[in-house]
Amino acid sequence: MTITEKVGANGRVSFWYEAIGGLPAYRPPLAGDRSADICIVGGGFTGLWTAYYLKQADPSLDIVVVEREFAGFGASGRNGGWASGLLAGSRERFARLYGQEAVRRQQRVMSESVDELIRVADTEGISADILKSGTVRIASTPGQVSRLRERVADDHHWGVEDARMLETEELSARIRTGDAVAASFTPHCARIQPAKLVRQLADVVERRGVAIYEGTAASRIGQGVVQTNRGVVRAPVILRATEGFTASLAGQGRTWLPMNSSMIVTEQLTDAMWDEIGWAGAETLGDTAYSHMYAQRTADGRIALGGRGIPYRFHSHTDIAGRTQSKAIDELAQVLHRRFPVTREARIQHAWCGVLGVPRDWCSSAVFDVKTGLGWAGGYVGQGVTTTNLAGRTLRDLVLRRQTELTSLPWVGHTSRRWEVEPARWIGVRSMYAAYRHADHKESKASGQESRLAHVADLISKRP
Repeated sequence: MTITEKVGANGRVSFWYEAIGGLPAYRPPLAGDRSADICIVGGGFTGLWTAYYLKQADPSLDIVVVEREFAGFGASGRNGGWASGLLAGSRERFARLYGQEAVRRQQRVMSESVDELIRVADTEGISADILKSGTVRIASTPGQVSRLRERVADDHHWGVEDARMLETEELSARIRTGDAVAASFTPHCARIQPAKLVRQLADVVERRGVAIYEGTAASRIGQGVVQTNRGVVRAPVILRATEGFTASLAGQGRTWLPMNSSMIVTEQLTDAMWDEIGWAGAETLGDTAYSHMYAQRTADGRIALGGRGIPYRFHSHTDIAGRTQSKAIDELAQVLHRRFPVTREARIQHAWCGVLGVPRDWCSSAVFDVKTGLGWAGGYVGQGVTTTNLAGRTLRDLVLRRQTELTSLPWVGHTSRRWEVEPARWIGVRSMYAAYRHADHKESKASGQESRLAHVADLISKRP
């Protein structure tokens, strides 16, 4: 029997929902045409944080959120549970456009945003297994070690001075893996349970008087109007918060590419297994492979681990309720077992996938046009959990026409060129990730030095 055949569940949106009792009942949909002060399209973290901060700033605002499925159906309820201070995009690219000091300010604000997210959760009574214990990032080959050291030096350059390399003894004291030869640490990350956070945030927003219409699919956004399958919403301010599902909107097919990311989670591990692994601090765990891995130790004693899997579906198609491919499950299981050999004895309980929004230049943005009343935030390239909180506060200030530090950050007003037409983007993305996988395989053999093929893939994709 293959690994995939042993998996307890595949899809059902994500394990995070199974852990809280299953998929939620839908809130009522939009019941015909409606007007509002602000309409937010998308009921994930970006839309909910934006509604939260706007309503907090001005309780009189009539705010509507329209969501195709249920709040948290997309990446907000499927991610790896990292609320990290990583900047969503290329710091070097932002710096070339807007200057180094501007990027250092945004990096500082990103680190602070981890604490802001935690503060709001505490204030609002949101219980989402939040634990700020930082990130350990490991390297398993000489090439990966080189990239790891470069990353720490790069963090220092951009103001993250408390990022550091770990000594071998300290790594072993934190977590014991089967193949790590070096590691780094940054304190700017918190573990979360995504479904708990997004669903409870939706409840908080609703209690504040925001109308959330679920089962309401927006098809077109225009100045002052959102067309949905349940009616038309008219509002002077319309904010798009659709991230990886942006391509489903009329005219947005080439705006952001929906990149797939897959995850698996084990059954609860035994005390003996945890004695062998360590990981008592429950830091989030990543690596420096080109086809990178991200993982967490869950609050109930499992390992949840993710990676790219099958990176892109033709013509920006997305998954069906989180169901992922057998190949992705097998690849992730191999990573899990290599990192933690003792988990070969454990059952993989659930597998799923989701999409993240990737702009052509791999740089996120927060934009609001005062003249048209149209705005958006997103393109988080997999670093969205914390960035959505910053997006909510930034869109609040932009909509309310406040001039603040947040509205002067380099991602504000940033725009990216559109992706190529099909089949060019399908061929390009699939080829790029095939090159990265080949580079990882090559590094794991022979001398383990960095692969030139990965650098060629970076140049072709314009990826930072």
